Amino acid sequence: MTFAASVVRTSEGDGFTPPGPHDFDLPAIGGGHDTFEMFGQTFVLGVTKPMLQVVLAGILVFAFFYAAARKQSMVPSRLQFIGESGYGFVRNSLGRDIIGAHDFARYVPYLFTLFFFILLNNLFASIPFIQFPTFSRSGMVYGLALMSWFIYNIAGMRRHGVVGYFKLQCVPAGIRGPMLLLLIPLEFMSNILVRPVTLALRLFANMFAGHLLLILFALGGEYIITEMAIQYAPVGILAWVLFIAVAFLEMLIQFLQAYVFVLLNAMYISGALADEH
Repeated sequence: MTFAASVVRTSEGDGFTPPGPHDFDLPAIGGGHDTFEMFGQTFVLGVTKPMLQVVLAGILVFAFFYAAARKQSMVPSRLQFIGESGYGFVRNSLGRDIIGAHDFARYVPYLFTLFFFILLNNLFASIPFIQFPTFSRSGMVYGLALMSWFIYNIAGMRRHGVVGYFKLQCVPAGIRGPMLLLLIPLEFMSNILVRPVTLALRLFANMFAGHLLLILFALGGEYIITEMAIQYAPVGILAWVLFIAVAFLEMLIQFLQAYVFVLLNAMYISGALADEH
């Protein structure tokens, strides 16, 4: 019997159960079992682990940067230096360089908070005893994307007016005639409706897929070593090696996804404020 056949056999029987989306449906804290149906899905009534992580991330980000800025001096302490470096990174590379020197300042607090809030929630997946990425739950990400959608659209409407903003976003410059009948709906879908969806999906899919891989390599390797024949043990060890490698790769992806999410926010704000589309 081949290794693949052995895994299929055990997964279909009483042995190894492959990880899947069900591993992300965490129960309510305290053991509540009340549920309700919406959009064809079953939802748990109660406070879950990702909810607490969102609150915890907000508290930790605030506490850290409050402590870093509380006692400022000409010769900064390590804490002040780290805080100023983090702020400068977001302010300069994600604010000023993308939005522009004239308009960026008013949006820096949002971009700054958003970056470190997302980064910490992503890093929760790699922190012992938490080990769950908050944004592997799609509802959490869509909430952030919707907030960003309101911010950059309102920014554009305040700059150009409602009609002027939609004209800039939906009517390509230099295009005339019947071609507009095709392009205006496409531009409206692309620039107004689809952006928050793709913004959220990118972060959600990366956090979901990365955590699923970690579960697969960790539990699959353990099952192969402890439950299957001895000749399969090297495959189990290889699975654990891959688990470690993917865990380090995930930390890089956790940072990159926070960066990309905020970078796209800055680009959308810049596009909303621009005089030409």
